[in-house]
Amino acid sequence: MLVYESVKKDFGECVINDIIVDKIKEKYIPKFGNPSKSEERSWKNSMRYMFIVMSNSNIPDNSGIAIEFNIPYTSKRVDFIISGRDENDNGAAVIIELKQWEKVEKVEGKDGIVKTYIGGSNRETTHPSYQAWSYASVISDFNEIVQKENIKLLPCAYLHNYKKKEKNDPLLSSIYGYYLEKAPIYSFGEIKFLQQFILKHIKKGDNKEILYKIENGKLKPSKSLQDSLSSMLAGNSEFVMIDEQKVVYEKAIEMALKSQKDNKKRVLIVEGGPGTGKSVLAINLLTELTKKELVCQYTSKNAAPRNVYFQKLKGKHKTLVLKICLKDQVHT
Repeated sequence: MLVYESVKKDFGECVINDIIVDKIKEKYIPKFGNPSKSEERSWKNSMRYMFIVMSNSNIPDNSGIAIEFNIPYTSKRVDFIISGRDENDNGAAVIIELKQWEKVEKVEGKDGIVKTYIGGSNRETTHPSYQAWSYASVISDFNEIVQKENIKLLPCAYLHNYKKKEKNDPLLSSIYGYYLEKAPIYSFGEIKFLQQFILKHIKKGDNKEILYKIENGKLKPSKSLQDSLSSMLAGNSEFVMIDEQKVVYEKAIEMALKSQKDNKKRVLIVEGGPGTGKSVLAINLLTELTKKELVCQYTSKNAAPRNVYFQKLKGKHKTLVLKICLKDQVHT
């Protein structure tokens, strides 16, 4: 869902005339309600920096600009997107996660987690590279037009207030290496490097065409996600269903397919104490329904099953780990 959308030239004029926050709010409020004062301050500060980034004359004036793009089936929003075409005329979108952070601590023993001051105290949160990569991954795995037209999603993070340390910077620790490779981080004093990243992928403007394609793309799980789920279960005895699990599984599949055909809602409630196999049933349903190209979600307030899946998949299916183990993003 697009909130603010324009082209580079119009975005720049909005910032110069100090109306960019008003323009964002104009589209934001009907969809999400009134933004907080801190969110408005973030827009005001970050958009000034992004104006400087976009001021490079080599970035096409008719490149698409999206701010606060809402990722379908989640409450998450991409801060900033630049769309256009690469040197081969393929569609491309640079996804930028913006942060106001000034200090960060690395967190050992947890995948893609850092600690910083947010919400009034020091809290654990996802590493900016992880966040940018995860957003791009979710969009790619569930947007059919992105898959079919091979639209390139290029994630990165921009922490314009953060000054990197010359040695042992916590954000650049080797424990975040996988995500830093997928989504590089740019910080205070590195505008020219962020510009180079954008210019590497956006050679031609598109007058927002790619943004609209992403906005209107049919939601459908990608083949790679289907294959990853099937691979996870293949030969894994912990996920084999027995007795009543199989009966309930077949009933749930039947109901889902009926709902797909007649567009009516159905609910199946499965009761059972710890160890009765509810999670085994759920993960098998997730796999089978995804293979049938239905968009489905695995959601749990209990971190235990997510942690189990994370440990079984760690180092093998990073993208699938993302889909299963994030409490506040897409839970599939």
